[in-house]
Amino acid sequence: MKKYNTIIKWTARILAMAFAAFISIFAADVFEESLSFWQTALALTMHLIPTFLIILIIVLSWKWELVGGIAFSALGLTYIIMAWGKFALVAYFMISGPLFIMGILFIIGWFTKKQNLKS
Repeated sequence: MKKYNTIIKWTARILAMAFAAFISIFAADVFEESLSFWQTALALTMHLIPTFLIILIIVLSWKWELVGGIAFSALGLTYIIMAWGKFALVAYFMISGPLFIMGILFIIGWFTKKQNLKS
């Protein structure tokens, strides 16, 4: 059972870090525009706000897994609500799908840790 808990714990964390890297790729389109250095820096910062938010959630969920589970699930739902009708269905699966999976993994990790403390 301990091995199962470790796998869930690290899968959630590694997936979250990989997702942060994936989301960061979308900020690269800033470099295609003809902007000054400061305009590029500002645009890049704005494009990386979702990545910063994900990193903040990773940091919080490292200690409080339930917070990560709720926050990642809420981000997935928020993306669907805010972007509904703007993209093809595959975009929702690519963005919200991993967020929901991470949320579920963090909640399972929290639950199994809680169960192990009781026994």
